[in-house]
Amino acid sequence: MARSDLSDLEWEFIKAVLPNNSRGVKRVDDRRVISGIFYVLRTGIPWRDLPDQYGPYTTVYNRFNRWTYAGIWDRVMEAVADAHNVDTVMVDGTSVRVHHSAATLKKTTRVVAWGGRGAG
Repeated sequence: MARSDLSDLEWEFIKAVLPNNSRGVKRVDDRRVISGIFYVLRTGIPWRDLPDQYGPYTTVYNRFNRWTYAGIWDRVMEAVADAHNVDTVMVDGTSVRVHHSAATLKKTTRVVAWGGRGAG
């Protein structure tokens, strides 16, 4: 089992919120597909390089995109947070760096017109 594969406990939390309406051809195993998605996200490899154990990369990629647009990942995150009885806390890890010379520039007020031709 790879580090990105779902444990039995994790799968129990997630499977209840996944869509279960299938049309036409029988769906590929959701657990295998989600493990494939996590593998790609964790390793940063291109979708085409997904190991065969997760199924066709096109299936994994398409399911990721469809579930993203349908808001399924939000429901998955809520289910995991609820299962652990934890308040979700988001931390913004971005930072802004400014060159020291930008902090010492002379401050001036300048009106700039945006909008293309004829502005000004």
